[in-house]
Amino acid sequence: MARILVADDEESLRHFLSRALSARGHEVITVGAGTEALDALRQARFDLLLSDVVMPELDGIALALRVSRDYPALPIIMMTGFMSAKARAEDLSNLVQRVVSKPFSLDEICRYVDEALAKAA
Repeated sequence: MARILVADDEESLRHFLSRALSARGHEVITVGAGTEALDALRQARFDLLLSDVVMPELDGIALALRVSRDYPALPIIMMTGFMSAKARAEDLSNLVQRVVSKPFSLDEICRYVDEALAKAA
């Protein structure tokens, strides 16, 4: 299936997403900050970036801007629990596939990942 990079500063959410997406056959790598995501992207090829908007060091908006510049074919899905952050992320609609509000269901996030991967194929 796909190789997915999950960037979120909440360990429990990284674990939840990793288990859910791995159960669907994907290879999932998780990181806790935007800078770690950039490091992971330099080291390996990924099929999708699933990133929180609000993170330490390098937030999801800055990460999405860098990723879309350096890896323009990589689909990006952003997640946030903050309405102000969601509005900022939605301003990047030409760079990101979708902005998902937290909390979300397992079925919902898996459906969005499947849609983004199918669109990129």
